[in-house]
Amino acid sequence: DGSNTTESLRDKNSISPYLTAEALSHWLAVPIATLSYWRTTRQGPPFYRIGKHVRYRLGEVEAWLQDRRG
Repeated sequence: DGSNTTESLRDKNSISPYLTAEALSHWLAVPIATLSYWRTTRQGPPFYRIGKHVRYRLGEVEAWLQDRRG
């Protein structure tokens, strides 16, 4: 169940954590290349660039997923 994963991610920090592309790739079960494609085409969840690093805020990813709920 995905909710257990979300809860464990939130437990690590009292504020919504920022996920690496690798962590988000694992969590969503999509290739890192897919996340990269989504970033370049602005189809994916909101992301932040910190220098050369990309981070995703868990709460924003969850909201993005809810918008796509079928």
